[in-house]
Amino acid sequence: MSPSEPEEAHEAARVEAAIAETAAALAHVAELADETASLVHVPRTETDDEPLPDPRRSDVDEWGRSEHMRSIARRMYQPVYERWFRATWEGLEHIPTDGGALLVANHAAAVPSDAPVIMHGIETELERPVYGLADQLFKSLPVVGTYWARLGGVVAHPDNAYRLLREQNQLVLVFPEGSKGPGKTWNQRYRLRRFGRGGFVEIAMRAGVPVIPIAVMGAEESMPIVWKSSLAAKATGLPYFPVTANQLVFGPVLGAVAYFPAKFKLRVLPPITFDVPPDQDRYSKSRIMDEAEKVREQIQSALYDMLRERRSVWFG
Repeated sequence: MSPSEPEEAHEAARVEAAIAETAAALAHVAELADETASLVHVPRTETDDEPLPDPRRSDVDEWGRSEHMRSIARRMYQPVYERWFRATWEGLEHIPTDGGALLVANHAAAVPSDAPVIMHGIETELERPVYGLADQLFKSLPVVGTYWARLGGVVAHPDNAYRLLREQNQLVLVFPEGSKGPGKTWNQRYRLRRFGRGGFVEIAMRAGVPVIPIAVMGAEESMPIVWKSSLAAKATGLPYFPVTANQLVFGPVLGAVAYFPAKFKLRVLPPITFDVPPDQDRYSKSRIMDEAEKVREQIQSALYDMLRERRSVWFG
């Protein structure tokens, strides 16, 4: 064997290995192509004799919500809802079993605990999905944004709300206090902030759906803020940077996610309808502001009434 023969044999082995790797890669690409083709919707023609298979391989809807993920979340959250927060409802009959409606609630807790309680309660009690509107901040967070969308979160934009309410007849949850609600400190609890400029009222008018106020008691005590750092908020780009009682008790890491076992009580108030035609180009701004303030006052009054009846933060 000449000196060059071992090199040639080695080179031939390398070529064979490269061919084998290429073949394996092509086979993998072919499998992916087959899977992708199965997702493509092929329009039915008049010559088709056999029914086409359902092209949808995922339950993720156009908003990113996944009923599979929601079902997993409901199973995981049920012990928290039932045994930790021990949530009870009044007036669930005011929420319609079909058709669109805009659910409006007060907002609280440094990391808000009210949205999952409301969404879980309505979905388990009434078997209706609820889409929660929230700031773009949630959508922009890596990983968190994806899971937030899978669980029913939608960016708070008038067009999104209109499509869900008017075109798709869904239940939509909104917190008009925005970040000012959960940003309240302990001494400001249960004092509702302004409901913005009443945008939720205009959306309900345009979509022709009722507004259903919900008063939530218990969220304020689940993660109360004892102090806020404006410098840290500016540095992180967050609307507020809280130090909570939970962090003082459980430590900075666990306290950021562990809630106190405050008992939740939720009171659904009668639907509010507006005697205006839907889909108008413009609505009276003064009327919108007045109606928004009326909704805020109803929720505030209900909260004061519930607080008067409460005997214990932990037992109701």
